[in-house]
Amino acid sequence: MHAKLRKAVFPVAGLGSRFLPVTKASPKEMLPIVDKPLIQYAVEEAAAAGITEMIFVTGRNKRAIEDHFDKAYELETELERKNKDVLLDMVRSVLPEGVRCIYIRQAEPLGLGHAVLCAQPVVGDDPFAVLLADDLIDAQPPALCRMAEIFAQTGSSLLGVEEVPKSQTQNYGIVTIDRMDDDTARIHSIVEKPKPADAPSNLGVIGRYVLTPRIFQLLTEVVPGAGGEIQLTDAISALLAHERVLAVRLPGRRYDCGSKIGYLQATFEYGLRHPETGDAFARYLKTRNA
Repeated sequence: MHAKLRKAVFPVAGLGSRFLPVTKASPKEMLPIVDKPLIQYAVEEAAAAGITEMIFVTGRNKRAIEDHFDKAYELETELERKNKDVLLDMVRSVLPEGVRCIYIRQAEPLGLGHAVLCAQPVVGDDPFAVLLADDLIDAQPPALCRMAEIFAQTGSSLLGVEEVPKSQTQNYGIVTIDRMDDDTARIHSIVEKPKPADAPSNLGVIGRYVLTPRIFQLLTEVVPGAGGEIQLTDAISALLAHERVLAVRLPGRRYDCGSKIGYLQATFEYGLRHPETGDAFARYLKTRNA
């Protein structure tokens, strides 16, 4: 019987420089898709997969994330006084029931691997998920549910993957695998951001991981790269020598909300099916295209 997946790490200390100036004082993870911030979509996905401990690795100017998941007494009191019950329920349900939040400060932005390592005191010897809120995955059931199911069956570390254009391999960790069996395959190697000419495949790692605690020791042994950054990919590459790591082709559609075009695409698609905006937005688009 494999240990249940109960902890998730959200690395949210990044500067969000691709969205300046809006991210100068506001976290990129708080950028809204219609009326819900990216980080909330990620937390809801984790909760749907049975995660009960949400571990946020934060940095400067990230207080808005803590405030978002905290209780807002004044707001709730005002909504209650005005009998705005629908909005009151919405505010109270921002943090899924049965979930607790833990916040750890990453003093310097020293890479994704370093952010994950910062969570070790809370994660301890348990398996854990890592979710990058930049990658919004539109799937039902949510993508991490599938990974939690596979982990319960195998106990193996898992990397979410998808095929990416050959011209974009330099933006991803790229893996080589056995032949896919349904939606999983054993990983043989992983390379961080190879140039298209050097990429061993076009199967890129996206922002969903399930990792065993062995990764922490390997992260301490990683040789820092440019800027002193510790790359998670390097530790995963070392992990392959110790245990089986599986690639999981995730269901649904991923929006790269770390890029402006991906963010706009997600806003467009979610706006079209939002219960408040969908019909009016569709009518507006028809007038624009007329």
